[in-house]
Amino acid sequence: MSFPHSLPEPRLPDPTGGPALRWGILGTGWIAERFAASVLRHTNHQVVAVGSRSEEGAQRFTGRLGGEPLGSYAELVAHPRVDVVYVASPHPQHVEHALLAIAAGKHVLVEKPMAIDATGARRIAEAARAAGVLAMEAMWSLCLPKFRVLRRLLDDGVLGEPTMVSADIGEYFPDAHRIHDPALAGGAMMDLGTYPLTLATWVLGAPTEVAAQGVRGPTGTMAQTTMTLRHGDAQSALHASALVETPTVAAISGTDAWVSLDGPWYQPGSFTLHGRDGGQLRHLEAATAHDGLYWEALEVAHCLGEGRVESGIRPLDATIATLEAMDQVRAVTGDRLAGES
Repeated sequence: MSFPHSLPEPRLPDPTGGPALRWGILGTGWIAERFAASVLRHTNHQVVAVGSRSEEGAQRFTGRLGGEPLGSYAELVAHPRVDVVYVASPHPQHVEHALLAIAAGKHVLVEKPMAIDATGARRIAEAARAAGVLAMEAMWSLCLPKFRVLRRLLDDGVLGEPTMVSADIGEYFPDAHRIHDPALAGGAMMDLGTYPLTLATWVLGAPTEVAAQGVRGPTGTMAQTTMTLRHGDAQSALHASALVETPTVAAISGTDAWVSLDGPWYQPGSFTLHGRDGGQLRHLEAATAHDGLYWEALEVAHCLGEGRVESGIRPLDATIATLEAMDQVRAVTGDRLAGES
């Protein structure tokens, strides 16, 4: 295929054009605050209730971002004004809390990864499908404008046949951070490794072979992992670290063209399409970090507005496939998690 003259425009939902969803926030940690702030800043959605393990925790959250503070998760999922529950509790509790919301008839957006293993994600998918409610993993990267452009480039064959994905992600976290806590499914995989593995499976499909090595951190969790995956005739080379900062860049290489994603590649930002003849096209996108979380809320609203209970951007089977790949990597490195099925 010849190198294009321009990049396609992303097909984006109108931030104020879909259903004005009423959100219940389950969990009051770092990511929940940023999600709620982004949604309130950029959409016509509301945060109507916040559930925490204690009413004091909920009050601290609502004091900054609004909503009704509730001292239990059961109260939150039963709240009559809540349309969708955003599950942002610790990783090992995602399945329990997603099932709690589904049983109450609520749609759910579950923080990534949806569960700590594929078995847990299957349980959520089965329950949501049986109840006729939406369940979606909050893999916000894929909802960003730049990933919508990338999807069109891949689907239109602009890159030719994709044969290689490379991606790294690395951040330094002090020893006392929850990411190093074995009781919370700590280590690099849940918070960080899920991003490059999602990219690899999103582009190349499920791996057919997995090789990996891990390094344990100060608390015994697998704090750094290097992965080489074969996807049929294609490969991916991936790295995740909770011990050190890394460039956090990515590339998708095909037989006709390749894409380099600026770091941090999984957040809002720019990328360059490179042709074999030296041609280049640049997608420019403001690097707004986690202020871009609202795009995943808009995907939920877009689905519900069309009467769909599954996302085309992040289908449940794709979430399960990524977790299956994560399970395979962890089996190779011996990364056993507390609460694993």
